[in-house]
Amino acid sequence: MGAERSPGVIAVASPLLARPGAVEATGPDAGVAWHYGDPTAEQRALAAGRAIVDQSHLGVVTVTGPDRLTWLDSLCTQAIGSLAPGESTELMILTPTGRIEHVAAAVDDGETTWLITETAPGLAAFLDRMRFMLRVEVADVSAAWAALGEACDDPGEPGGPVTWVDHWPGVREGGTSYAAGDEPAPRPWRLVLVPRAQLEAAVDERRARGWTLAGTWASEALRIAAHRPRAATEVDELSLPHEYDWLRTAVHLHKGCYRGQETVAKVHNVGRPPRRLTLLHLDGSDAVLPEPGAAVTIGSGEAVREAGHVTSVARHHELGPIALAVIKRATDPSATLAVATDSGPVAASQELIVNADGFSVDRPPPPGPTMRGLLMGKGCSADGGDIPA
Repeated sequence: MGAERSPGVIAVASPLLARPGAVEATGPDAGVAWHYGDPTAEQRALAAGRAIVDQSHLGVVTVTGPDRLTWLDSLCTQAIGSLAPGESTELMILTPTGRIEHVAAAVDDGETTWLITETAPGLAAFLDRMRFMLRVEVADVSAAWAALGEACDDPGEPGGPVTWVDHWPGVREGGTSYAAGDEPAPRPWRLVLVPRAQLEAAVDERRARGWTLAGTWASEALRIAAHRPRAATEVDELSLPHEYDWLRTAVHLHKGCYRGQETVAKVHNVGRPPRRLTLLHLDGSDAVLPEPGAAVTIGSGEAVREAGHVTSVARHHELGPIALAVIKRATDPSATLAVATDSGPVAASQELIVNADGFSVDRPPPPGPTMRGLLMGKGCSADGGDIPA
């Protein structure tokens, strides 16, 4: 069975780890290859759209039945009640206080809604509890299906393999951006589902067309450079969607009630979430990279204070060592930060992802009396009713 896997991912190591040069990843990517012997070349090939990445450690949950889309719409942050076959989107399940609990890539094939997620057991269990008398069935099919990652935004042909296309960094209908400056460069990315028993055959078919295998070192480096948050690395028990600029793709601000909506609306209208995601450019003179969870500090000497922590880190083929970090929103955007490593602190400059003022680019006008009442507690409850003041 191999090393112990993180919760929410497949517990069995991928057969692609038997390929020449394969080195297994650790942490949330345990079970698939970190690289196959030449991480820089693999990263360049992926950036050029000529590589595939084993993502078979991701979980897959299916929802079937005639009520599936309207039912999911009532539970999640995204408007998917009329999701067309083959259309891709992203959704979240929030806690009653608006914290991120589950994140899923979603696509419907006309009969089944497919949810690709890093918390499949928990998501499936939550959805199963919420079925009540509706005509829906929920199944964790992670043992039967595997995902392949490709640097491509083609949804594929109708009737072909189930394919989810990542729309990041685009702003979807009903979403908004907390961007602090220039938009991140586009990062074409899709996940193609194949029967797990046919994973190696699917890879070999692509390799016969000239593609190469790349590890998660490559896909993570490109993700980090694109400012793309990930549930398994960036999210903790305090996470709000606004802190990650995740309202771009995973939240619809004008849909009906769902659990946690009051917090989403309040933070969007009032602004100033407590934290913000930032990209760090690390001093490349030291070969030692920080570990996820490493402290990020500001100041020096007796004035040093903690600003946050690293969530993801990679060595990019062009940018060098980079990291994503969640830091206090009010941290000076121009300040040079320090990141803890085993060899001592490493200097880091910030590339802003979320505005330090905490306001979205479409910040609404100051709330009137009605909105102030809503923001004080008269919003939607999880079942669509009013919450007492």
